[in-house]
Amino acid sequence: MSQDKRFARLQQVQQTAYQLAPAIRQMFDRAGLAPADLKTVDDLSRLPVLKKESLVDLQQQRPPFGGFLAAKDEDIARIFVSPGPINEPQLRHDRDGHGFGTAFAAAGLGPGDRVLNTWSYHLVPAGLLLDEGLRAAGATVIPAGTGGSELQAKLVMDLNVTCICASTAFFITLAEAIEAMGHKLPGGWKVKSALLGGELGDWLGKRRRLEAKYGIRTFAVYATADFGVIGFENGAQDGGYEIHQDRIVQICDPVTGAPLPQGEPGEIVVTTLTPGWPLIRFGTGDVAAATATNADGTVQRIGMLQGRVGQAVKAREIFIYPRQLEDLAISIPGIERAQAIVARPQQREEITLRLALSPDADRDAVLGAVPARFTALSRLKADRIEIVSADELPADAPFVVDRKDV
Repeated sequence: MSQDKRFARLQQVQQTAYQLAPAIRQMFDRAGLAPADLKTVDDLSRLPVLKKESLVDLQQQRPPFGGFLAAKDEDIARIFVSPGPINEPQLRHDRDGHGFGTAFAAAGLGPGDRVLNTWSYHLVPAGLLLDEGLRAAGATVIPAGTGGSELQAKLVMDLNVTCICASTAFFITLAEAIEAMGHKLPGGWKVKSALLGGELGDWLGKRRRLEAKYGIRTFAVYATADFGVIGFENGAQDGGYEIHQDRIVQICDPVTGAPLPQGEPGEIVVTTLTPGWPLIRFGTGDVAAATATNADGTVQRIGMLQGRVGQAVKAREIFIYPRQLEDLAISIPGIERAQAIVARPQQREEITLRLALSPDADRDAVLGAVPARFTALSRLKADRIEIVSADELPADAPFVVDRKDV
């Protein structure tokens, strides 16, 4: 979509929102802007970032939608309730499950596919939005919901399921239950693909291993309860996401809200181009870096998620994120776990890397590889590296620790 079309749609959506949604009108008025002023990404960036916790507070002050609904009551098809709690309307004009139809079509699903949907249909939007997206793509849905792994395993075999939508852990549970029933996989089932929920750690590696073991293709989407689909893989194998055409995404400094250059991780800030629930400059709290940018300065593609904003620690004006420490451990043989500690013993912030090594690790090789790899991941230089025991750095230890004020 060209810049002119993208921002013309944004102006149209926000002009209606300005008239119908008092919270949107207040955002524009406080910034000294009108919807017609939104002609470039720089204009959009003049609006403040709306944090998720602020939306929770606003909905409590002005229930049920906090003044952000830009539609009539009769236009609401469903009201989802997500943790927070946050109330999210689904409007009657939504025909593809908040973008899931586009994501499933991009993954090659369509007529002839029978899909087991194991996500919850209770209050939260996941199950129903996936259901609608699958049907929009032309697939047949089996609305299994959560739990009952033995029954669901039987359904996979009895109904010749071709795709499973599940968390990675539940997919493994289903596959093992099917094998326990006496079926040999992958030859014994019809499953060709799986939409898997994301995990931290070596998730891409885990997916490749599942693909090889069970003869399937896996894919993923980046979605939130607030927007539905924000990005989808679109055939790429790098763990990143192509931004949905109905979303404008910026990667922003978590503190100032200012847009960051391509390649620098920051908070994913989203503006929707769909009417009715017209969230603008909404801070998801998720962290990623842009890997491709549109000509108008908006983000075309993001890399893998790197954690949540609250998990990051700032060192020398640059944030260190958990994903960077995970990637450090994954990319260098012999490292089982890694942790960064940021301290300020005098006037300079110092970074200490703590590493727990495997018993057969080549200590010298690890110490030789870590400095350059950490700098490549974080753009920062570590001041010292400490080798510690596994007991000193347990599996549940935080990846990044802030000791600047200690």
